[in-house]
Amino acid sequence: MSHKKVPMTLDAASRIVSNEAKNNGGKIAKNGFAAKAMSAAAKNANKGVK
Repeated sequence: MSHKKVPMTLDAASRIVSNEAKNNGGKIAKNGFAAKAMSAAAKNANKGVK
């Protein structure tokens, strides 16, 4: 099994956020995984990580 790090992308974060919102009546936990994923994706996008 490979343990290669893959940076969080905006597409991946969007899927995570969408799934969490569907499962929680449209709400995203402020400190939840979806919020952290979106934050990481935004940082990567600003750094130019693809």
